[in-house]
Amino acid sequence: MGGPSRKGAAGPGGGGADRLSVVIVGGLHSDARRTTVERLLHAVPGSVALHHDLASAAEGTVRRTVRDAGGVLDTGEAPLANDCACCALREDLVPELERLAAGRTCRLAVVELWDSVEPKAMAEVVTACGGEELALTGVLTAVDPALLLPYLGCGDDLAEAGLAAAASDQRTVADTWARQLEYPPVLALAPGEEGDAADLALLAQLHPTARLVDVGSPGELAGAALAGFDVEAAAARQHPACALLPQEADADGVGTLVWHRTRPFHPARLYAALEDLTCAAARSRGRFWLADRPDTLLSWDAAGGALCVESAGPWLAALPDAAWDLVPPVRRAAAALDWHPEHGDRAQHLVFTSPGLDRDGLLSLLESCLLTDEEYAGGPGAWKRLAPAFDALLDPVP
Repeated sequence: MGGPSRKGAAGPGGGGADRLSVVIVGGLHSDARRTTVERLLHAVPGSVALHHDLASAAEGTVRRTVRDAGGVLDTGEAPLANDCACCALREDLVPELERLAAGRTCRLAVVELWDSVEPKAMAEVVTACGGEELALTGVLTAVDPALLLPYLGCGDDLAEAGLAAAASDQRTVADTWARQLEYPPVLALAPGEEGDAADLALLAQLHPTARLVDVGSPGELAGAALAGFDVEAAAARQHPACALLPQEADADGVGTLVWHRTRPFHPARLYAALEDLTCAAARSRGRFWLADRPDTLLSWDAAGGALCVESAGPWLAALPDAAWDLVPPVRRAAAALDWHPEHGDRAQHLVFTSPGLDRDGLLSLLESCLLTDEEYAGGPGAWKRLAPAFDALLDPVP
């Protein structure tokens, strides 16, 4: 948790007398999110909720509503910016929060995000632009446990579901939900259809460090909203180079496999196995190393049967010594955990979580994608000459 000296963050006890405490509540589970916001409004005296409805973006505006526990206080509209509803939200959110702060009439501003808006982007906006008026004291994602797996397995585009935040929005329901779930340190469990033991096991394995708060416990919910939030630590938890990935687990029919190796992937064999690996688990993520791209740390992010592979910059071992001073300490610490005397921090670190996980089949498939002993013996010079297979994914033609 960030201490009160960090700009844009606040320690336990809220944002201080001179700043308005702000908590962000997000999540695709709209009923759970609205319930969480309502409970917060009643749990924290003097709190108000601010919500931007992006569903009206097709009409050229984003509708804003400010309310308290008693009902609507104010409404307004923000013009659409660059055909992007999220851009309009960003440009309107902080000024509205600053207006509330200047009025000194509320203790807590609850920012209820629209369905597909990811909390990371809004947390960074409030932190960067809030100045001395705002203190981000909490970020929560609201969860209905019974809907956890259906949303995580939904490969529909947000546009198909009517949830796209811009015409160019290519995210899916599953990958958006996964990021919403894994970013915040607090998950608010709201009543819905009763989740079973497998749902709760899946939740615990996807985000094992999360604090789970029952929205029916007003004191605990209020405490989570005011406890403090460190935006830099939250970003680091999701960065592929230093993410706090789940650990091995097996409970109530849900399993998590952690696969860590210090031998590179054969590009063609891995590419041929991508579909099977992507569909082997409800959620998989991590970082990996291709033999023909020895300097590039690659991120693996899969949910709902769709995989995103991207460059996440260089491995630290590929950087000159002088550049290490520019690398954040958390990144250096993560690299130290993986350090190999020959390869440095280059490694495979992938995590697969799913009900009914076929561990043996998954392990066999992953191992078959590594360089063989003979290929490995050829050394880095020979590895770079292997036929490339990921160019279309990593170096797309404009």
